[in-house]
Amino acid sequence: MEGRKISILGCGWLGITLLQRLIEYGCEVKGSTTTERKLKTIKGYGATPYLLDLDKLDVNILKLFLAESGVLIINIPPRRKIKEVKSYSKVLEGILPFLNNDQKVIFISSTSVYQNTNNWVDESFDLYPETDSGMAVLNAEKCLKDDLGERLTILRFAGLIGKDRHPGAFLAGRKDLLNGNAPINMIHQEDCIGLILEVIKKEFWGEVINGVTSEHPLRKDFYTQATQALGLEEPTFQEENVTIYKLISNVKSVNQLGYTYLHDNPMEVI
Repeated sequence: MEGRKISILGCGWLGITLLQRLIEYGCEVKGSTTTERKLKTIKGYGATPYLLDLDKLDVNILKLFLAESGVLIINIPPRRKIKEVKSYSKVLEGILPFLNNDQKVIFISSTSVYQNTNNWVDESFDLYPETDSGMAVLNAEKCLKDDLGERLTILRFAGLIGKDRHPGAFLAGRKDLLNGNAPINMIHQEDCIGLILEVIKKEFWGEVINGVTSEHPLRKDFYTQATQALGLEEPTFQEENVTIYKLISNVKSVNQLGYTYLHDNPMEVI
């Protein structure tokens, strides 16, 4: 990894920690943010900061941000506003003309692209997202794949937990929640970063990979234990005869990418 030149588009909760790890590995890293206050933070970790807003794209800054980087990591989820969700793929499409033919891309996607099946789903499934954000992410995947082909690897991460994102705060005190008997799909921040690093180290390009723990505890068990761990009010769940869910498989990440999860059971994280 030492000496690799990498650009991270989006240094939020996951991106800023990834940036630190890459610096520790001896990579030359550029990090983008949309807020001026974070420029100092990025620079403080030893990376080169760029103020870059794709909604108000400054082409000159984008060119500098991409210049000489062998790998671009796109880590910008769609915002929740309907208008911005619908424009998500078009915003990302604006980057493509400025990539050279040698640059590889990792797109941080989401398991929200999968529909509920009440069974296992993997990377080979035909996709019919059930939310606007899931459809936006799938459209972005297609847009990037059409242009980049085998230079693109897509990482579909499940629900994110980890440092500064303890699940105990997610549903604390909520009442009469649905789907308490549904199995959950989660991944720890450290494993997100581990999968990204593994893709780069092994040059695992042209692939789609799920990132998710092997264990899938029930929603009510997980969030009850999580709130207890923080001393918060436990959520309550309705008694239901019908449960709607999907079980995301991580078999490809383990068997083909060869990744070993550091946190493979969400119940042990909390």
